[in-house]
Parts: sequence; C-alpha cells; structure tokens
Amino acid sequence: MFFKSSALFVWSDERVRDRLSWYYEVMLDRKPAKFRICRSIRAEIDPSQASVEELNKEHGRLQQKFTETLQQIKSGTATLEQSDEPEFSLLDIKIELAKRMLKRCSFCEWRCRVDRTAEGKRGACKLGDKALVSSWFHHYGEEPPLVGSGGSGTIFFTGCTFRCVFCQNWDISQDCSNGVVVDAKRLALIIKRLRLDGALNINFVGGDPTMHLHTILESMRYVDVNVPMLWNSNMYLTEEAMNILKDVIDIWLPDFKYGNDKCAIRLSKVPRYFEVVSRNHVIAHANGDIIIRHLVLPNHIECCTKPVLEWIAKNCPRALVNVMGQYHPDHLVPSNPEKYSDIARRLRRDELERAYAIAESLGLVYEPVS
Repeated sequence: MFFKSSALFVWSDERVRDRLSWYYEVMLDRKPAKFRICRSIRAEIDPSQASVEELNKEHGRLQQKFTETLQQIKSGTATLEQSDEPEFSLLDIKIELAKRMLKRCSFCEWRCRVDRTAEGKRGACKLGDKALVSSWFHHYGEEPPLVGSGGSGTIFFTGCTFRCVFCQNWDISQDCSNGVVVDAKRLALIIKRLRLDGALNINFVGGDPTMHLHTILESMRYVDVNVPMLWNSNMYLTEEAMNILKDVIDIWLPDFKYGNDKCAIRLSKVPRYFEVVSRNHVIAHANGDIIIRHLVLPNHIECCTKPVLEWIAKNCPRALVNVMGQYHPDHLVPSNPEKYSDIARRLRRDELERAYAIAESLGLVYEPVS
C-alpha cells in the first residue's frame, strides 16, 4: 500500500493509521518511544564488568521482558514513568554489546572484523570509531506520514556500506572526511533540539547509519524527550546488529533496491544482497511499523522491480510501499555512460507505469505521480 497523498490528510486514511499505529501514538506523545521502554527494563549485571557471553544471555532474558512490557503499554494496561529507570538497563546492555562488536566490527555483512577503536584503524566502511554527522535539519521531502508541519528530524551520517555507482548523496556516502565528529551526548542534544522544534521523528540516515550504531544507541541514554526513532537504511546489517537494534526503532524506512545479486554486485558492489536485505526486512516488519522504499531503475523492471514487489507482497503484508520514480544518473554514471548504459538515463513514463501496474496486480495500493 503506497500513498502519495498530502501529509496534511494522510492520517485521515484508516489503513495508514492501522499500519502505522504505534508510530502514530509515539509521534503524538501518547505512548513512550521504544528506547525509553528499553531504559526501564532492569539489568541484573553491570554491563562494563560482564563477559560477552554474559551480556548476550542477559540481553536475551531482558528482550523477553521488553516484549511483555511493550504489549502491556500498547494495550493500555501499563504506563511508563521517568522514575522507573534503573541504574543498568536493557539499553545499557545493548550499548555495551555494540561497543564490544566495534572491536571486531560486524555491524554490517562485510564483517571486516577490524578493531575500529584502535588508532588509525578503519573498517570496510572506511570509518573508525568516531561518528560523523554531515548535516541535520527538518526534512519535508520524506513520505507524508513522516513530515507533517514539523518535518522529519533528519540526521545525515557520513559513510556507507555500499558503493552505488548512481548514488545521489555520494558526497556524504563516499567522502569519509565529510561532516563533524559527534559523541553520544552531542547527538542526544541534536535529537532533543529537533524534537522540541517540532520534528515528528528522528530519522537516522546517510550514507547509512549502520556504522554509527554504537553512538546512536549510546545517545538514547541521554535523550530526555519522547520521540519516535526511525531507521532509514540500505539494510545491510548483520543479524547480530539487527537483534540489538530492533527493540529501539519505532518505525523503519528501509530501502530494497535489487531483485537479484548480479545487479547488486555490479551497481552497488555488495555480495549476497538479496539474502541479507530480505532477511532484515522480515525482522524489521516483525518489530515495528514500516514503510519500504523501492527506487525504480531504468531497464531494471523485470530483474529488480518485479521480484522486489512480489517479495514484499508475500513477506511484508503490513508494510507501506513507496515505489519511487525520481531516479536520475549521478555520481559515476554520467562519466561512464557506456559502462552503465542501462541506467544512464532517467525513467521513461512507460517504465514507471509498468512498475505501478505490477504493484496494483499484487494488491499494493499506489497513486501514480502526475
């Protein structure tokens, strides 16, 4: 189901309200964001003193408690008070696990195992342990449920796990000197400022936010406002990283680019694309509200758009779907038109209409761009 309607009227549609019900309640401060629930779940160990085995065991135990508490809050049989927060919590366990992972980094499926905390060491993402933010602002160009009058509080992180030859944000994703270093407390202040100035959500994006998971999680320890957390990503995370992340994200905005690995390797330089990204979409769909984006590429309707939409219809039935037609050649494509001849032009109208027809045939609601 995809709505291209005005942000002003989008919430009058009962189907949108139903599929984004949790996000809607948190957005209006009627329910606490998931990161706050995680902060209320008491840990029985000091994370800094525990082994990785002990951390994982405690994490699993507390996740069960989190699920129970979340359901009680959703049903209205429980509430959350600031005074409920213990000395050590499920969030603290997650933060510590992420910091341990950073020493043999496995945030993404490159699994480079580099100690990104060591001086001068950088992972496959070309980043060390410092989080870099290129920009942050109220974004009004996102999907209607995400913007309203206050916009989406968007934080653009430097770096990416992909090397897309057509990347429209290549100056952020590929130039790892772009941006300024922010620690967890500084990031928490940015989040607070965006929310107090009217942002409907906090939109972690880039590049990609995956490489900054440790800083993002730690910032949630210091955020003292209620706000939905949104993960806007290529979804190339490892299963371990998804397991840590899934309990703090209220709404997912994942990107599903390719319907096969051949196109993914050629155009984004990533192996095992479909296996990894489809797995993570299933996890996201089961753990929060979700709007899936698919960017239609010229000459890639049958090999990518059709299989992606078919997979979504079968495996993520409650997802909203944004079939995006704004592709234009960028980054490496204009200077290599022969090498990338298939995507060296904009979409034709008939291609976009074909994408919409596929969506319609699968029961996905859409509204064509005028």
